Amino acid sequence: MNAILTQFFDFFLPRLCPGCEKKLAANEDLICVDCLESILIADDERIQIEFSKNFSAAQVIEDFYSKFVFETDKTLQQIIHALKYKQQFKLGYFLGKILAQGIQTKEWQIDFIVPVPIHHLKKAERGFNQSDSIAKGLSSVLNIPYTTKLIKRIKHTESQTKLNMNQRAQNVADAFKAKNPSKIAGKNFLLVDDVCTTGATLQECGIVLYKAGAKKIYASSVAITE
Repeated sequence: MNAILTQFFDFFLPRLCPGCEKKLAANEDLICVDCLESILIADDERIQIEFSKNFSAAQVIEDFYSKFVFETDKTLQQIIHALKYKQQFKLGYFLGKILAQGIQTKEWQIDFIVPVPIHHLKKAERGFNQSDSIAKGLSSVLNIPYTTKLIKRIKHTESQTKLNMNQRAQNVADAFKAKNPSKIAGKNFLLVDDVCTTGATLQECGIVLYKAGAKKIYASSVAITE
């Protein structure tokens, strides 16, 4: 019945894949099969390299996982762009569910999923935080609650896009603070972002949780950059 309804509505208002802008088949959900299969998977070796480079020295992030590799001018960039700037909220939920499949293979003990917060000015401009929708997708599969009430972004930073590793770290330094330290102490957390480039934002959020008494902090992202 659902397939028949989908075909009916697609006739009048076709659903388009954000990766290639082609019409989705009735059995395709948000992203077409060809686009999903074209996205480069982040293998274990690449993920370990990212963890060692971005997180291991500070000893704040316990472990890290990412599903895909973000390639410039490729399919995933188009999908992330549609999520962040075209308000296609369901894409975040969809990607979060995919990300959860990999995290399920980990032996992580997680009490709360925490999306990386954005500044209230940016949220007002964009209309939503894309990491929130990713966290919701994760939560639905992992059956772990997510919360946006533990970390607040207090500094409106410039875009990280054109900054190097050191500049990114300086840009987000002291950009976050804990909102409810009493609810953080002794708990394990999974931080979530859309794309991890140098890990500076995830690291800074981890530091805030750590200083508030978090027991273990894990980090994840839909993708890591090349």
